[in-house]
Amino acid sequence: MNDESSLRERLIDVGVDLVLTEGSASVGLREIARRAGVSHGAPRRYFPTHHALLSAIGRRGFEDLAAMFEAAVAGATTPRGQLEALARAYVGYALERRGMFELMWRHDLLDGAAQASDQPRLRESTLPLFGHFTGLVARCLSEREAARSADGPNEAGPPPAVTAAALWSNLHGMAQLWAWGSLQLALAPPLGGEPGDDQRDRLFAAVLDAHLGPVTS
Repeated sequence: MNDESSLRERLIDVGVDLVLTEGSASVGLREIARRAGVSHGAPRRYFPTHHALLSAIGRRGFEDLAAMFEAAVAGATTPRGQLEALARAYVGYALERRGMFELMWRHDLLDGAAQASDQPRLRESTLPLFGHFTGLVARCLSEREAARSADGPNEAGPPPAVTAAALWSNLHGMAQLWAWGSLQLALAPPLGGEPGDDQRDRLFAAVLDAHLGPVTS
């Protein structure tokens, strides 16, 4: 890595730290320059606008999430098991890195034009993750249909991409509501006990069953 690339990555590192400790509202070109120990104008060589900087930080978040996904599925041997591992990793990332998670899904960044000639749009960082998710959903649905085919023809369901989008949306909402504490309040009467891993385990099972069908022996 040359000095220019090294400085660019260091500026992004500082931005990531700011997002995680103080939230995305604290991230600015001047503050990043100050913390990185460079001139105020230095970041603009790489990030001509504030959105370009935030998009670069968001891309780092998606890279980290992809690495977490890869590690999460390493021990899973079935498509359903891999999806459950991805679901846990996704919600875990949202709860542990809340500021970054919120930044990554900001509509103005995902929907904005490319901020630099050599950098893709932020939304393109979501495509490999969603593609992986959709592929696993397709395999789960295919296995379920094969198991049910002996009982006669079944009514066709939505395409795998639609089911994957619905499942993803469900997990995203679960992550947000859990982070706000709303789900814990709603679940306290029916499930009882202190909010924690056991309640989340039941939620993961319910979410997967709702979109993929229950696991059959």
